[in-house]
Amino acid sequence: MSIERFEDIEGWQRARELTKQIYSIWNQPNAPRDFALRDQMQRASGSIMHNIAEGFDAGTNPEFIRFLGYAKRSCTEVQSQLYVALDQAYISQTTFEELFEAARLTRAKIGAFMHYLARNDRPNK
Repeated sequence: MSIERFEDIEGWQRARELTKQIYSIWNQPNAPRDFALRDQMQRASGSIMHNIAEGFDAGTNPEFIRFLGYAKRSCTEVQSQLYVALDQAYISQTTFEELFEAARLTRAKIGAFMHYLARNDRPNK
C-alpha cells in the first residue's frame, strides 16, 4: 500500500482508535472525576496521533523517525496511566487488558515503521 497521507499509516490508524477508546472511558455518565488523570491520558493518547502526523511532514527520514519515537513513548505513557486507572478502580481488569494491548500493538506498528524508514527511502511524497 502506498502512503500518500499520514492517515494511511497503520500506526496512526491504531493510535486514532486507541484515542477514541481512552476518551470513551471518561465520557461515560458515571466516569471518575479524576480530571488530572483524564486530561493526561487524553493528551498522551492524542500525542501518539499528532506526532505521527507532524513527523509525516518532517521532510527527511531521520526527522520523521524522531517524531515516531515521540509517538512510541506516548504509547508507553498511556500504558503506565492505565495502571493508575486500574489501581484506582476507574477501569476493570478487562478494560485495562484491552487498552494495554491496543497501546502495545500501536507501539509495535510504529516501531516497525521506524525500522522500515531507517532502511528505505520515504514511502511518501
